[in-house]
Amino acid sequence: MKNKDHISRKKEKELEQMSPFEIKNTLISMSEVHSHKSHHAMLNAGRGNPNWICTEAREAFFTLGKFGIEECRRTMNYKAGMAGIPELKGIAKRFKEFLKNNANAPGIKLLEQLYNYGLDKHQFKPDVFVHELAEAVIGDQYPVPDRMLKHPEAIVHDYLVQEMCDNDSPQGKYDLFSTEGGTAAMCYIFDSLMQNFLIKRGDKIALFIPVFTPYIEIPELDRYNFNVVYINATGMSGDGEHNWEYPDEELNKLKDPDIKVAFLVNPSNPPSYALSRRERENIIDTIKNDNPDLMFITDDVYGTFVPGFRSLMAEVPHNTLGVYSFSKYFGCTGWRLGVITVHQENIFDRMIGELPEDKKQQLHKRYKSIHLHPEKLKFIDRMVADSRMVALNHTAGLSLPQQAQMMLFAAFALFDGDNKYKQKAIEVVHRRLKSLFAGMGVELIPNPNQAGYYAEIDIMLWAEKWHGKDFADFLVKHYEPVDILFRLAEKDSIVLLNGSGFDGPEWSIRVSLANLMDEAYPKIARGIRDIFKEYVEEWKKQS
Repeated sequence: MKNKDHISRKKEKELEQMSPFEIKNTLISMSEVHSHKSHHAMLNAGRGNPNWICTEAREAFFTLGKFGIEECRRTMNYKAGMAGIPELKGIAKRFKEFLKNNANAPGIKLLEQLYNYGLDKHQFKPDVFVHELAEAVIGDQYPVPDRMLKHPEAIVHDYLVQEMCDNDSPQGKYDLFSTEGGTAAMCYIFDSLMQNFLIKRGDKIALFIPVFTPYIEIPELDRYNFNVVYINATGMSGDGEHNWEYPDEELNKLKDPDIKVAFLVNPSNPPSYALSRRERENIIDTIKNDNPDLMFITDDVYGTFVPGFRSLMAEVPHNTLGVYSFSKYFGCTGWRLGVITVHQENIFDRMIGELPEDKKQQLHKRYKSIHLHPEKLKFIDRMVADSRMVALNHTAGLSLPQQAQMMLFAAFALFDGDNKYKQKAIEVVHRRLKSLFAGMGVELIPNPNQAGYYAEIDIMLWAEKWHGKDFADFLVKHYEPVDILFRLAEKDSIVLLNGSGFDGPEWSIRVSLANLMDEAYPKIARGIRDIFKEYVEEWKKQS
């Protein structure tokens, strides 16, 4: 039953209008109060920040930093704490000596593998490669090229082919733009699509839902005011449970040629399911036969948690802008490491070339200060310039140390021949997922497309399934969908997010399976189950 301190239904209704990430702050405050009173630790499964890190790539970074400092002191070394910058000539030979002399240093094996891989696979020039490594880890220069350093781009490209294309990429290559995480990538994409007249205010776009809340909120901003067509993951399994697939009738909305661009998180957030083969084939067929100019933006940050994952950047490369963030898989949200991928043969460049003459003139004026022939400037390079308001293009680009760490994460995954790290990451989230469902007394149906990074639990579905429609109607009549979240916060110091804030089912809740220790999830399950029992008791009394 509600206690006298329970938040009012009126207040719950007001808070429901806010982003789930803002509601979270209220829930945290309530949980902290209960935590102090009960001496129970707060369990915040609201955010998706993982509670693991990739160690070897970080060890390699710090060991590489030691080499970089040695190289700087070699050229100039003052007692005042001032040194020079790395020298190109002979640096590869000195690096090999460093590897030999520090054979037992943390991460040294990865550095040696990276060096040999660069020379053998990509025919990097030894001195140029190592010089860029040293300058990257030290961070003594502006990023050149500004879009992404030459050697990190090649290594990260290989990693994306492995993880996003299941080692089977289309012909040709992708251009990469390293960004300050996936969020910055999305900001740059939205802005450059507008700046280059590929979409305009009020245009019709498609949004796959449920989805990460900012993708719902951005199109509503006055600057964009897009006409949004929602592609709903309303698929159900044979036993009446969500499988979070997009039925053909939903995907067929994309056949409308007025839809300019489609936004997708794959695997989804919060359901955490990757597109099935059927769904991918439907999209491929639509682009091939019905809407060939449809632009796709796909955020694939959770793709590494699905074995054999294939992004749309592999399936429809010419129409797709891919976004990948290293944050979740490698436990590096604080590093802010993201990348935008655009195939070198793409519709974005073609459509810019087909713009009316007046639009071309406006773009010529916008970019003429950075290119002698602005009409030849690739869309991905326009994004780089736009990210710094064009005028500051000469200082654009992700910081060198960030690019060095990104490259080392990518290299680590490339050289993990047995996929031990991937297997462990998948094992961790799925173990927690199983314990959560087992604790609730709910059968977890295996699905090869399930990433398992989050769980979206539809309270109303289980209410009707377990106790019938009368009980479900009782909940709707007497409570707000977020009521269970506030009860969990004030009763058990548990913080979860409302699925409705992600355009999921109104009575659904999102649980992050990444950011708490294993033993937390049976406790969360017990809290959900106990509050469900409270609802049942209240229903029986009123009945």
